[in-house]
Amino acid sequence: MDDETAVKGSSEELVAALRAGDEECFQWLVHRYSPGMLRVAAAHVPTREIAEEVVQDTWVAVLRGLDGFEGRASLKTWLFQILLNIARKRGVRERRTVPFSDVFREPDSGPTVDPGRFLPDDHSDWPHHWASFPQRWPKSSPEPELLASEMRTRLSAALRELPERHRCVISLRDVQGYDADDVCQILEISSGNQRVLLHRARARMRAVLEDYYTRESL
Repeated sequence: MDDETAVKGSSEELVAALRAGDEECFQWLVHRYSPGMLRVAAAHVPTREIAEEVVQDTWVAVLRGLDGFEGRASLKTWLFQILLNIARKRGVRERRTVPFSDVFREPDSGPTVDPGRFLPDDHSDWPHHWASFPQRWPKSSPEPELLASEMRTRLSAALRELPERHRCVISLRDVQGYDADDVCQILEISSGNQRVLLHRARARMRAVLEDYYTRESL
């Protein structure tokens, strides 16, 4: 079930409420979608401050364009399409060094896990298998709150270090909870590209977790 329907009603009902001036409905939409919108905008403009301006401009455009909503896509998809159009124009205006067409091109090929962690292809018994199994993560800790806070800090830092297209996809999928079809529509990328981007981003985040717990167990 789409999150709009599950919480506030169908896209048509939400649009009707907005057209009627329902301030509570508008505030709910802003609270629900702005974090994801900010992450998408940040992938196309140079600074967070500009991304925040793009999000604000998008909400203004949504309110002004309500009469033009025809229901061919969900309100969420329509909202993010407006965001992308504004972000594209703002990116050009800011003379972004990376062309927009490059942001969501097919990911670079290459291993997502260090090949050195696997046995060589000429191994007598287990070619290409793990040279040593990943460290088992601890089930409990004497300082769970402290470690959880430290882990969140490390993950947040790792998320910021991801390439823009990887960060955008994993943020929408795993932070905002959008499904694959939504992300493909929002970012205008193929399902295959979305899968590869998400796989690589998740592999990087898992490596951060594994490294952290390995160090804690020493």
